[in-house]
Amino acid sequence: MTYFDSKVISNTPLTDEIYVLVAERHGADANAGQFFMLKAWDNELTLMRPISIFKAEEETLHFMYRVVGRGTRKLAELKAGDTISLLGSLGTGYPIAQMKGRVALVGGGLGIPPLCQTAKELTAHGVQTDVYLGYRDVLFAVEEFEPHSANIFVSTEKGDEGYRGFITDLLKPEQYDAVFTCGPEVMMRKVAAMCAAQHVPCWCSMEHRMACGIGACLGCSIRTADGMKRVCKDGPVFPANILFQENQ
Repeated sequence: MTYFDSKVISNTPLTDEIYVLVAERHGADANAGQFFMLKAWDNELTLMRPISIFKAEEETLHFMYRVVGRGTRKLAELKAGDTISLLGSLGTGYPIAQMKGRVALVGGGLGIPPLCQTAKELTAHGVQTDVYLGYRDVLFAVEEFEPHSANIFVSTEKGDEGYRGFITDLLKPEQYDAVFTCGPEVMMRKVAAMCAAQHVPCWCSMEHRMACGIGACLGCSIRTADGMKRVCKDGPVFPANILFQENQ
């Protein structure tokens, strides 16, 4: 974990609300499922913003984010050549080294970006990776998964592309050795229940409001079967069986 200033390479809108920010990496560690704290303002009370790793290239870090409030609006104003402060990498990511055989990645909405780096690392580890991407309507980043996925399945709730419905309708956990998921909690609960019914290991990436990002403030603590856990430090990735006990 390091704190450093970086130069913005690009900051590109994919939709009216979703942007991809690319910044110089400066040798920072970056593993699938981890995140960085980002800040592009001084002399303000606005906290750093936790943004998951979308892609980690040799010289650059890519972050996909949705503009929802003051902090992310500030990020959206950044231009190539501007300076951004980064703290990271942070958190516990997906257990790539433990995986073998065939793994499914199930993402929904802004839970999709972290799974891109995850797919890349799984494929490099020799794991067959199938990707399930669920959108409300407008698709984004599907092409980024193509080099790292054996199969890609897409659903939209309101759009005209892919399967019309929920992405969980397409998932058959019994076909996989493990399932990784990231997205709305209602979706992850469904995925976890489906996996538990088939005795398939499942890991979930939890989202929570964070202040420090390093486990000091305890503001992102959640209750689990193993006691209270900090999403920023002990997670954000957790085994589903300690999160959603009703599935056990």
